Amino acid sequence: MSIGKLALLLLICTQANGQLRIIAIGAHPDDCDIKFAGTAAKLAKAGNAVKFLSVTNGDAGHQTQRGTELAKRRYAETQLSAKRLGIAEYQVLNNHDGELLPSLEVRKQIIRAIRLWKADIVIAPRPNDYHPDHRYTGVLVQDAAYMVVVPNVVPDVPALRKNPIFLYYEDGFQKPAPFRPDVVVAIDDVWDKKIDALDAHVSQVYEWLPWVDDRLAQVPQDAAARKKWLSETRGQRISEPVKAALAKRYGAQAEGVRHAESFELCEYGRRPEIAALQDMFPK
Repeated sequence: MSIGKLALLLLICTQANGQLRIIAIGAHPDDCDIKFAGTAAKLAKAGNAVKFLSVTNGDAGHQTQRGTELAKRRYAETQLSAKRLGIAEYQVLNNHDGELLPSLEVRKQIIRAIRLWKADIVIAPRPNDYHPDHRYTGVLVQDAAYMVVVPNVVPDVPALRKNPIFLYYEDGFQKPAPFRPDVVVAIDDVWDKKIDALDAHVSQVYEWLPWVDDRLAQVPQDAAARKKWLSETRGQRISEPVKAALAKRYGAQAEGVRHAESFELCEYGRRPEIAALQDMFPK
């Protein structure tokens, strides 16, 4: 049997078994955790195959460490996070942090990753963000959205026969258009698991990000205390559009929701009805 026929057979079997294959793509080795860890934990627990992919190796994201030393540290953090979340894989591409461009070479890396995972759903940033790596990750995934089904593009990996659904993570940026919560997932029941995943990224959540925000002195030294601090500081205000989406999906239960993750359907890729899309995600 050819590789192409085998890939198609595996995709058909996956769909027949009701298991979804999801790849979440971020610019840096903690981005997927920040935007998607709670939903990922729920999806994985329900038997779906979830993969995280960082497009850069994170070798610039620290105030004292850098280069290979930092990249190795951050890779180890991703593997611990994946273990704590119960997801299948956390891949880190070897592109420099802070230097990402939407080049043809990196686009091919993204196409290969989506194809090899035989993704049903791909989640990535919108291409408007304060960080150029985030923006260009969004552009790269958009540029790959159609090409994953074109056999003569990146021919060393069989093209997908069915275009995945492409979604965006939630963000607060208003231009050129505000985020639209097409899918919303309450994550109070897995909030501790999300914090466990973030806690694995010590170099980021307890060192680099607090240093950037000029609040490094606020980080407790005791492990239990700093995890509590992380939980308290990582909670985000639920926006009015997300509140409305929660009410529509959860009814009266939405009143008590404190933590949620939400996603917008991309104009590229497969576009199911919103009700059908929501049914793919756990409550």
